[in-house]
Amino acid sequence: MKQIAIFQSDLRVGGIQKALINILREIDYASCQVDLYLYDEGSFFDMPSHERLKIIRLHPGLAALKRFVYFDLLYALSRDITGGKEYDVAVDFNSYQNECAVGALKTHARKKIMWIHNDMEIKLRNEPKYRVLWHFFKRKLRYYDAFAAVSPGIIDGFRRASGVQDKPITPIPNHIDTGEIFRKKDSPVDFQPDPDKLNLCSVGRICHQKGYDLLMGYLAEVKKRRQDFHFYLIGDGPDRAALERQIHSLGLREFVTLLGNRKNPFCYMDKMDGFTLTSRYEGQGMVIREAQALGLPLYISKNLEAYNPGIRGYEDMVEALSGAEKPAVKRYDDLSGYNAAISRDLRALLELS
Repeated sequence: MKQIAIFQSDLRVGGIQKALINILREIDYASCQVDLYLYDEGSFFDMPSHERLKIIRLHPGLAALKRFVYFDLLYALSRDITGGKEYDVAVDFNSYQNECAVGALKTHARKKIMWIHNDMEIKLRNEPKYRVLWHFFKRKLRYYDAFAAVSPGIIDGFRRASGVQDKPITPIPNHIDTGEIFRKKDSPVDFQPDPDKLNLCSVGRICHQKGYDLLMGYLAEVKKRRQDFHFYLIGDGPDRAALERQIHSLGLREFVTLLGNRKNPFCYMDKMDGFTLTSRYEGQGMVIREAQALGLPLYISKNLEAYNPGIRGYEDMVEALSGAEKPAVKRYDDLSGYNAAISRDLRALLELS
């Protein structure tokens, strides 16, 4: 029976959090005991339950201040918070927060792994705040034995940005719980888009990375060519007020609706005619695969192909959206082949095979 420790900051709204929930639902507990260490109370998502899944709540302490302490010093001053338990594998699933790194690295484990959730090379170029955090925590990377990347498209950039050349990096895309999607898509909802319009949607945090400001610019151009469309955004974030101002200034108030966070986005997505995403960069973009499972035509920008092998992106989003049509039939996809490959590689990485 393998012993696995996973360290994560929280289970609030977010792609990292949802990715972990999906892994915890998929993992084969017949061969392992999983201890999940969380530095936060509560969960936005429905937590899986299993007798061999133990959730241990930890106090975050001065987590915000720890971000601005050089990691070598923080590591030297920290202790094992598991009580000395022996593990086969310890996982820093968060990859951003120092408390998760210290937790995993101080644990008595034969193998220590960090998950990579984003294109760190581009993130460093785009986000000054992240460059500051990277300055303080980048030396933690040398302590890990291996890494998991949520898409093959982020591996080379990670190696260039981090200088990590001698550690194995396994591409393990995010598992998609299509059973949950199909179960929840038919949930009752007080919402009905206009059947006479092309109804498009996206799901994500309203922030610089997700590029919804770029999408509004594209939709403003689309509006000059057609007016039989409406875009629904499921999500919230720090740039919402700025996005609302942009929607107003571009004359898109009758064409765009911000729905905010929804615990069950699938019953909304299932009513749509297409899914669109124009992120500046991603780790993978799990919502693309969720939309694929629901049979939605995908209108994603060309740069996102690198993070989603087999998915077609568009160089000209205005042209793509201007020519988009309602699908005659939406065919659901259980993504069985996609998920089977992920499960195989995850078992190998966690030494469960």
